[in-house]
Amino acid sequence: MAVPASAFSQESAGAILRSSGTGVSVNRSAAPASIALYRDDLIETQQKAVARIEISGSSADISPETIVQFRSDELFLDHGTIAVNTTRGLKVRVGCVTITPVSDSDWTHYEVTDSSGKVTVSAIKSDVYIDERSNKPQSAKASERSSRDIVRETEQKSRDEKCAGAALHSAAPPGIEPVLNSPWAIGLGAGGVVTITCFALCRNSSPMSPAKP
Repeated sequence: MAVPASAFSQESAGAILRSSGTGVSVNRSAAPASIALYRDDLIETQQKAVARIEISGSSADISPETIVQFRSDELFLDHGTIAVNTTRGLKVRVGCVTITPVSDSDWTHYEVTDSSGKVTVSAIKSDVYIDERSNKPQSAKASERSSRDIVRETEQKSRDEKCAGAALHSAAPPGIEPVLNSPWAIGLGAGGVVTITCFALCRNSSPMSPAKP
């Protein structure tokens, strides 16, 4: 029996985004009322627009003016607020900070907000962990978690935003952006500009002639 293309798409993605209508986009394109999500898809909601990610055993409500990236077993929050309901341990990451349900089988409901330089976590049902990794690679190798805190049910805790947004994957080919943003590349680029400018000025200092083109 043939399987409808839409059903196959949803099975492959493993998640569905349902939106309120206008003001919701996936990968910078306007989203319909329902669309399949794939790994690394970027969801953005404008003012007054909301959306919901539905995945087996979990759902995540995305508030207005929020940017979040879908990664199957976790969500990367770049800005805004997301409320998670899960019985599968669905995590939320904000840069170096990761929020994880204490139980990966019991129902957990928690909310994460990234705004004004702070990451705020509210445990609405059941407890969640806040893990903060060092933003220095050498430190991260020595210990995956630099610190762990727990937010008990009905409690709320905040952390300073140290490297939020760093987890979002760029559409550029792997390694391109880090190389172009490195001090070495910036210095090389600046040197190239100086060389080109000097060359142009030196040539313009003496008028062109048939004998000296």
